[in-house]
Amino acid sequence: MRRVLAALAAALLCTSGGAAGSLPGVDQAVVDSDAMPAKLSAFGLFRGNYPAQPATGLGYTLRAPLFSDSTDKHRFISIPAGKKATVAADGVIEFPVGTVLVKSFGWADVNGGRPVETRLLIHRASGWVALPYIWDADGKDATLALGGRRVPVTFKSPDGEMHSIRYAVPNKNQCKECHSLNGAIVPIGPKARNFVPDPAASATLRALYFDNPAALKPTMPQWDDPKAGTVADRARAYLDVNCAHCHNPAGSASNSGLFLRWTDDPKGVNYGIGKRPTAAGRGSGGMDFAIAPGDPAHSFLIYRLESTDPGIAMPEVGRSTVHKEGAALLRQWIAEMPKDAH
Repeated sequence: MRRVLAALAAALLCTSGGAAGSLPGVDQAVVDSDAMPAKLSAFGLFRGNYPAQPATGLGYTLRAPLFSDSTDKHRFISIPAGKKATVAADGVIEFPVGTVLVKSFGWADVNGGRPVETRLLIHRASGWVALPYIWDADGKDATLALGGRRVPVTFKSPDGEMHSIRYAVPNKNQCKECHSLNGAIVPIGPKARNFVPDPAASATLRALYFDNPAALKPTMPQWDDPKAGTVADRARAYLDVNCAHCHNPAGSASNSGLFLRWTDDPKGVNYGIGKRPTAAGRGSGGMDFAIAPGDPAHSFLIYRLESTDPGIAMPEVGRSTVHKEGAALLRQWIAEMPKDAH
C-alpha cells in the first residue's frame, strides 16, 4: 500500500492544470465506441511513451488491495467532461458511461520499473468492457491481448525472496470471471470503504470527478497494519478484496455457498466457519471444514490459499505465487477463534 501510494504520487499529476472531466488528450470517441484498438496509445490515456506520466487524471489506490504476485499497481480514472461518479448508499461507486478505469501492473525491479501490462475497464453504453494490454519490449506502447498471455518475469517479493514465474495476463473471459455480478462485468476494487484518492489530488479535482466526494470514506482496515484494526477485522478485509468478488450470492462462485463479503456478518457456515466442502474436489485436501475454528492446519481455506496447484489454488486466477503474509494473517485469525465459534 505505502509503496503504491509513493509510486502514484510520483507518477500522476493530479493537482496541476487539466480540463474538467475526461483527461486532456483522451480520445473519448474511441472510449465510447465499440472499438478494441490493437494499441493502447489509441485511447490517449498516457502522455507520450511509457514510463512517461499518464495524462492528468484522478489517481487512486485501495486501502486493502488485491494480491497479484506482489505487483505494484498504478491506478487512475478518466471521466468524460460534464459527468461525475456518485457514491450510492451502500458504498458502491457508480461511474458514468464513458469512464475508463486504468490499472498498470509491474515490479520496481523488473524492466526498470516499467509495467508489464495495463488493464482497462471501460464503461460503454452497452455495459463495462475489460481490455488487457501487454507493454511492448521497448516500453513505447502496449498491445491488446484478448487471449491473455504468460510473460516470464523474475522479481523480488517484499520478504526478499526471488521468484521466477510466468506471469499470467488474463484473457477476456478470465476478466469476466472475477468482475462478474449477476452475469455482467462490473468494477470490483473501487468501493467507498476501500477507495483512497491520490493524496496529492486537490479537493477541487475530487469534486470534478465525484458528485459527493465526502462519501469516499476508506473505513476498511489495511490488512497488513496491526494498528488499523483487530486481527479478525483485518482478516475479513483481506477475504473481501481477494475472494468476495467471486464468493458472494451474485458472483461466479455463488454455487459454493461460501460468501466472504466485508459487509456480511462473519458468522455461520456461509462464512466458512464449520462449512463442509460442496464442490471443492481436491481443493478440500481431505479436510472437513473451510474454517475449523482454532485449527488453521485443518482448514481447507488456508490449504487453498497456500497452494499454487491449478486444481487447488484459490483464487483460481490472478496469482502464480503464495501470498505468505496474507496467509499468515488468516492463520492467526483462525487460530484465535474459539473452538465453539459459529
